[in-house]
Amino acid sequence: MPAPIDFPLERDHVELNQLLKLAGLCDSGGAGKAIVASGAVFVDGVVELRKTCKIRADQTVELDGQVIRVVAAG
Repeated sequence: MPAPIDFPLERDHVELNQLLKLAGLCDSGGAGKAIVASGAVFVDGVVELRKTCKIRADQTVELDGQVIRVVAAG
Protein backbone atom coordinates (compact mmCIF):
# COMPACT_ATOMS: atom_id res chain seq x y z
CA MET A 1 0.00 0.00 0.00
CA PRO A 2 1.49 3.38 -0.98
CA ALA A 3 2.25 5.96 1.68
CA PRO A 4 -0.48 8.58 2.14
CA ILE A 5 -0.02 11.90 0.36
CA ASP A 6 -0.38 14.98 2.57
CA PHE A 7 -1.88 17.78 0.46
CA PRO A 8 -1.52 21.26 2.00
CA LEU A 9 -4.67 23.27 1.30
CA GLU A 10 -3.87 26.97 0.96
CA ARG A 11 -7.44 28.20 0.52
CA ASP A 12 -10.94 27.31 1.72
CA HIS A 13 -11.40 24.29 -0.56
CA VAL A 14 -10.24 22.49 -3.70
CA GLU A 15 -12.51 20.78 -6.22
CA LEU A 16 -12.20 17.00 -6.17
CA ASN A 17 -11.20 16.61 -9.81
CA GLN A 18 -8.50 19.28 -9.39
CA LEU A 19 -7.19 17.63 -6.22
CA LEU A 20 -6.63 14.38 -8.12
CA LYS A 21 -4.64 16.33 -10.73
CA LEU A 22 -2.65 18.38 -8.21
CA ALA A 23 -1.79 15.26 -6.19
CA GLY A 24 -0.46 13.59 -9.34
CA LEU A 25 -3.08 10.85 -9.58
CA CYS A 26 -4.23 11.91 -13.05
CA ASP A 27 -2.98 14.10 -15.90
CA SER A 28 -5.75 16.70 -16.10
CA GLY A 29 -8.89 18.02 -14.48
CA GLY A 30 -10.90 16.37 -17.26
CA ALA A 31 -9.31 13.00 -16.49
CA GLY A 32 -10.10 13.64 -12.82
CA LYS A 33 -13.76 14.21 -13.69
CA ALA A 34 -13.90 10.90 -15.57
CA ILE A 35 -12.30 9.04 -12.66
CA VAL A 36 -14.78 10.55 -10.18
CA ALA A 37 -17.72 9.72 -12.48
CA SER A 38 -16.57 6.10 -12.63
CA GLY A 39 -17.24 5.69 -8.90
CA ALA A 40 -13.59 4.93 -8.04
CA VAL A 41 -13.07 7.86 -5.65
CA PHE A 42 -13.91 7.81 -1.95
CA VAL A 43 -14.16 10.91 0.24
CA ASP A 44 -14.03 10.17 3.96
CA GLY A 45 -14.75 6.50 3.15
CA VAL A 46 -17.85 7.13 1.00
CA VAL A 47 -18.07 6.92 -2.80
CA GLU A 48 -18.20 10.46 -4.22
CA LEU A 49 -19.71 11.02 -7.67
CA ARG A 50 -19.78 14.84 -7.69
CA LYS A 51 -16.83 15.77 -9.90
CA THR A 52 -16.38 19.25 -8.43
CA CYS A 53 -17.20 18.34 -4.83
CA LYS A 54 -15.53 20.86 -2.50
CA ILE A 55 -12.79 19.16 -0.50
CA ARG A 56 -11.73 20.92 2.68
CA ALA A 57 -8.97 20.53 5.26
CA ASP A 58 -9.18 17.39 7.43
CA GLN A 59 -10.86 15.31 4.71
CA THR A 60 -9.37 12.21 3.12
CA VAL A 61 -9.68 11.14 -0.49
CA GLU A 62 -8.86 7.65 -1.73
CA LEU A 63 -8.31 6.30 -5.25
CA ASP A 64 -7.06 2.77 -5.96
CA GLY A 65 -5.57 2.39 -2.48
CA GLN A 66 -3.79 5.75 -2.58
CA VAL A 67 -4.91 8.04 0.23
CA ILE A 68 -4.69 11.83 0.06
CA ARG A 69 -4.92 13.60 3.41
CA VAL A 70 -5.97 17.22 2.97
CA VAL A 71 -4.34 19.38 5.62
CA ALA A 72 -4.56 23.10 6.34
CA ALA A 73 -1.44 24.85 5.02
CA GLY A 74 0.73 26.68 7.53
